[in-house]
Amino acid sequence: MSLERLNPDGLSPATGFSHAVTATGGRLVLLAGQTALDGSGAVVGETLPAQFETALGNLLTALAAAGGGPADLARVTVYATDVADYRAHTAELGRVWRRLAGRDYPAMAVIGVVRLWDEQALVELDGIAVLP
Repeated sequence: MSLERLNPDGLSPATGFSHAVTATGGRLVLLAGQTALDGSGAVVGETLPAQFETALGNLLTALAAAGGGPADLARVTVYATDVADYRAHTAELGRVWRRLAGRDYPAMAVIGVVRLWDEQALVELDGIAVLP
């Protein structure tokens, strides 16, 4: 299995994401949306960065249960209830990402939403991974 991250000339610089990721071979893992829920099902964290860290940790825990790791992520979608707040914390969110997931960036999108399933949730992440 291999993932190839593509960032072609002529597109804006890819900072914290890849423009395209190709996957060959392997097993596809579809990861459900994860918010900042703790083990008891309560939303934790008052700020978007705090919730992002927990949500990303939850996504990576689900991926690990399938036998994968951060480098296996081909695609991640981030749903944010306040895109301006997300943009304001980009540097901090990038540090969280690098600490938990490294520098092998998947193809990504950030989508603004009115609200998430749990009203207190500020951010949700889902993903697709390809395992060997």
